[in-house]
Amino acid sequence: MQNSGNNREKKRVLFICTHNAGRSQMAEGYLRARYGDRYEVFSAGTEPSRVSPYAVRVMAEIGVDISGHESKSLSQFIGEEMDIVVTVCDSAQKTCPVFPWAKRIIHHGVPDPGSLRGSAEDILSGFRAIRDDLAEWIDTEFGSVTS
Repeated sequence: MQNSGNNREKKRVLFICTHNAGRSQMAEGYLRARYGDRYEVFSAGTEPSRVSPYAVRVMAEIGVDISGHESKSLSQFIGEEMDIVVTVCDSAQKTCPVFPWAKRIIHHGVPDPGSLRGSAEDILSGFRAIRDDLAEWIDTEFGSVTS
């Protein structure tokens, strides 16, 4: 791992949603792409499925490649120390309200893209709105951190 002149280790961040298909994958990809010099980023689901092709597409639109991501189970991370755990859906927050292995827990709920209906363009539009919400929140929550 490269050290860019400081001795501070990267903070470990885990994004959690139910299926680890959309929201948590987009958040993981965005945080890594924008602030990967400061954060080691992961995502997982309480009921993992597969990464949504819509999520892959809308992230590619902003230059973030998540096409190689895989849906992972939260059980892979149980007991692994994390600096920050972020639940991005209400279901995950309710299912896993306690993370004793996390130093800080944040909930930032966004709508479930799996519930989007309509044409492909309607669904893409919904994914874009979720992506933009997550990106704005991540920039505010993680981008301004200087310590």
